[in-house]
Amino acid sequence: MAAAMIGLAGFCSLQSASAEPVDIELVLAVDVSLSMSPMELEIQRHGYAAALVHDSVLQAIADGVHGKIAVTYVEWAGVTSQHVIVPWTIIASRADAETVAAQLSAHPPNSARRTSISAGLEFGADLFAESAHQGTKRVIDVSGDGPNNQGAPVTVVRDRLVAQGITINGLPLMTNSGPAWGYEVSNLDQYYTDCVIGGPGAFMIPVNDWSQFPDAVRRKLVLELAGPLSPRWAEEEALFPPIVKAQAEVATDCLAGEKAWRNRYWMYDESR
Repeated sequence: MAAAMIGLAGFCSLQSASAEPVDIELVLAVDVSLSMSPMELEIQRHGYAAALVHDSVLQAIADGVHGKIAVTYVEWAGVTSQHVIVPWTIIASRADAETVAAQLSAHPPNSARRTSISAGLEFGADLFAESAHQGTKRVIDVSGDGPNNQGAPVTVVRDRLVAQGITINGLPLMTNSGPAWGYEVSNLDQYYTDCVIGGPGAFMIPVNDWSQFPDAVRRKLVLELAGPLSPRWAEEEALFPPIVKAQAEVATDCLAGEKAWRNRYWMYDESR
């Protein structure tokens, strides 16, 4: 048994030593639940594609110690609905970014039932174990238009991931233009602040109209790459408020989504 443990430790050390160093390992986790219309799903894809090739994002990547990042793009909905659209890819140049953007535009997105932010976060955390890269920091960047209403409580998963050294940033979509299902929350930005984001330097940027989405994604990427102590962060915060950081005290009911679903659909079998 001891020999096996030593062998495993040696393998993990070898794997770590051979991992390619990057400034950040970034999981882009994007909501595709049924509350999103087909048009909104396309806006999300195009918004991320445009942001990744934006000059300010490419400059932020180039300014890093290693001058490169590792990115993967995941679409999520309910507890069993997580799909990797772009596997782990290094971005160190405009050509790299354009390759990722092309993958985002290759096939139309599909939607699925329910909203499990917690399962999306767990899936994102598992992807770090599959990464062949070694980031100075690991970040899950989650966007969505509603609260968690399926799976483990989002705070439980968030706290476990933060304890592993993972930072979770948020992009709450407060557009209110999709179908109304009866379990939305009016203060989604506060919900994300209190219940979803966490870890060193965690923040969220709310989107109140779909016209804001491309620029919000660009800003979020720049800030994640630059870090809260950089002059670029101060510049973005001054020019384009609000940027909301994680709060020490929670004022929001972090089970609001689960309660709303249960109150509305109590007569239905949860497994269906």
